[in-house]
Amino acid sequence: DSALTKGTNKFMLHYNFPGFSTGEARPNRGPGRREIGHGNLAYRAIKPMLPAEDKFPYTIRIVSDILESNGSSSMATVCAGTLALMDAGVQIEAPVSGIAMGMISDAQTGKYAILSDILGDEDHLGDMDFKVTGSEKGITACQMDIKVDGLSYEVLKEALEQARKGRLHILGKMKETISEPRKDLKPNAPRYFVIDIPKDLIGAVIGPGGKIVQEIQKESGATVVIEEIEDRGRVTVFAPDQGSMDTATGKIKAIVAQPEVGEEYDGIVKSVVPFGAFVEFMPGKEGLLHISEIKWERLENMDGVLEVGEEVRIKLVGIDPKSGKFRLSRKVLLPKPEKKD
Repeated sequence: DSALTKGTNKFMLHYNFPGFSTGEARPNRGPGRREIGHGNLAYRAIKPMLPAEDKFPYTIRIVSDILESNGSSSMATVCAGTLALMDAGVQIEAPVSGIAMGMISDAQTGKYAILSDILGDEDHLGDMDFKVTGSEKGITACQMDIKVDGLSYEVLKEALEQARKGRLHILGKMKETISEPRKDLKPNAPRYFVIDIPKDLIGAVIGPGGKIVQEIQKESGATVVIEEIEDRGRVTVFAPDQGSMDTATGKIKAIVAQPEVGEEYDGIVKSVVPFGAFVEFMPGKEGLLHISEIKWERLENMDGVLEVGEEVRIKLVGIDPKSGKFRLSRKVLLPKPEKKD
């Protein structure tokens, strides 16, 4: 509306109306009043149905390129924009449709006819251009241009009721193509995810000198932002696609997950000592696999039993209440040999 206005917006709708859409030969320069006005109407029609920012933090941009026009292209923008949002996986509250109503009247006799979905000639030669948009539950936006002195309440009421029936008919046709938003975004769409973690686990995700978070970013290709908000930690992940997001969030969830006694884990031997081996069974979490918990048979020493880097299936059998150290066992997952008579 103003060349000097500054600000930010999470939703944009760009409406383009090139000359060739009506058979004209004119240069395509910056947007004129028509493009701005029609774009704003479609913007106001769709915006109330968009999800809240905390549920859908993305910036949304709808581009409507009008390729041919002999009717209301702004109402077509509303319908097509709604279909595009649902196909993209944006969880809108309800689909929105729009229709342009017209009127032919005779001032001398008082007779009139309300027209639905007017053509270009009906707009040019008629007495009213009344655009109405909304969902099944109500109107989201409207705009009226009239060439008469005014409209009676009865005429306006009839036009709105006829527009409601037209909108619902169009919504029915739209739902034949797609009836609700897709459950998820497109596989190659950028991803955004927020994980709230306990404050004391922020350091575990960052790692010494940022080692852990840098490894997560390098392996996944995602960007990880960690901040402290009040008494909680917040990890925000930005990823180029779903695969990258799954890799990053999987590693973060594994770090902040709390080990549970009785659960089985796949671990990696980090070091071997005379009395057993230290096994990392979750990212950043190691426990002692005592020599007596490796096999049912008695082992005299650790020579040739386990090697550093070897994968081993273990069970968490206990956590020391004072030190918090983890006690692991491998033998409880192995068949117990029968006692010889």
